[in-house]
Amino acid sequence: MKKKLLFVMNNLNCGGAEKALISLVQTIDYAKYEVDLYLFKHEGIFYNKLPKQVKVITEPLYYKNFDMSMKSAVLDSLKQRRFDIAFSRLQAGYVFYKEKNPAKREQRVWKYLSRALPALPKSYDAAIGFLEKTPIYFSIEKVDAVKKIGFIHNDYDKLQMDPQLDIPFFAKLDHIITVSEVCGEVLMKRFPQFQSKVKVIHNIVSPSVIHEMSKESEEVFQTKRKIIVSIGRLHSQKGFEMAIEACKNLCDRGYDIKWYVIGEGEERNKLEQLIAQLHLQDRFFLIGLKDNPYPYMREADIYVQPSRFEGKSIAIDEAKILHKPIVVTNFSTVKDQIEHNKNGIIVEMNADALAEGIAQILENEELRTALVRRLSEENLGTEAEIEKLYALI
Repeated sequence: MKKKLLFVMNNLNCGGAEKALISLVQTIDYAKYEVDLYLFKHEGIFYNKLPKQVKVITEPLYYKNFDMSMKSAVLDSLKQRRFDIAFSRLQAGYVFYKEKNPAKREQRVWKYLSRALPALPKSYDAAIGFLEKTPIYFSIEKVDAVKKIGFIHNDYDKLQMDPQLDIPFFAKLDHIITVSEVCGEVLMKRFPQFQSKVKVIHNIVSPSVIHEMSKESEEVFQTKRKIIVSIGRLHSQKGFEMAIEACKNLCDRGYDIKWYVIGEGEERNKLEQLIAQLHLQDRFFLIGLKDNPYPYMREADIYVQPSRFEGKSIAIDEAKILHKPIVVTNFSTVKDQIEHNKNGIIVEMNADALAEGIAQILENEELRTALVRRLSEENLGTEAEIEKLYALI
C-alpha cells in the first residue's frame, strides 16, 4: 500500500524553498508514495511545474480575508455571516498594526488565522510543513498524521523570528529538517532541547535537468559586453543594492559589463530608484521572473550572489552545475557551497569588495579557467537526498 504524504506551503511564487519543493515532488517515487499538496494560495511561477501525480487540495476559502485590507476582510466576513472570522480578522489587524517585524507578525497572527482554516479530513502517514511559520503550524494543528515534519530553509537566527513562539510547535514535530550543516548547527544551538530532532537534507538539484533546460532558448542576451547574472527575490536579504553600487564601481573603472537580476519582490521600486540615481539604466537590469532562468545563467560570464544570509542557495548550486565563475558575499553558510579560490570567490559583504572580486575574475583568465575546471570535476547532483526523507517517513 502506498504511503500518504501531505506537503503544506504558502504558495509557489518565486523563491528557493518553492523551487526546492518542486524539485522534491519531481523526484518522489510515485509507485510507493501518494502525494497531496496544500497551498494557502494557488498561485506562483512554479505552479504549472507540479507533476500530474500531485493532488492539489482545494484552496482554503477564508485565507484571503487575512491577505486583504481589514475593512474589506471584515465586510466580506460579515456578508458571509462569519462573525467569528470577522472578529479574528480584527484581532489579527491589531497584530499587523503593532508588530513591525514581518516574521514575528506572521508568527503572532497564526492563532487568529488558524480559526479561519478548517482541519483536513484525510489522514496521512506524514505531514510536511515545507516552510517555517504558517506551513509548519498548520501541519501540527490542522492535520492528522503519524509523523509531523517541519522544514527550515534558512539560518534560523537570521530570520528574525521569536524562538519562544516556536518552542511549543517544535515540541510536537517528529523531525526538524534544514538544508545545510551550518543551518543545522544554528538550530541545535538555538533549540538544544530538540537537538535529536534536527536533520539535514540538502536541496535536490539535478544536473541533467538543468543542462537540458539551459539549452531551451538560443541567445538571450544581445550584447557583446561581459554579462553578470544574479538570481533572487528583490528583498533586502539578497543585497541587490550592494550589487547596483558594485556595478557603478566597475563601470566607473571602465569595465564593459551588463548586469541582469532575475527575480521579483517588494524592493523593486527602491532598487529602480537607485539604478536611476547612479545612471545605470543601460547597465543594470531587473528583468523579473523567468519560467526558465537557465539559458540566462548559461550565457553569463560571471554569476554573483550578493546575499546577506542564505540557508543553502539553490541558485549557487545551479551556477556551479553550469560551470560559471562565481562571486559570493561572506554570509554565514557560504562555506557549505563555496571554497574560496577553489570553486568560487568569497568577498566581504560590501559593494567595493563585490566589485573587486568581479574585477579579479574579469582580468585573470588563469583564475577563470581554474574555477571552471574545478567545477566541472565536482559531483553536484543531489537526487539521492530524497532517500533521507523516505527514511524519516
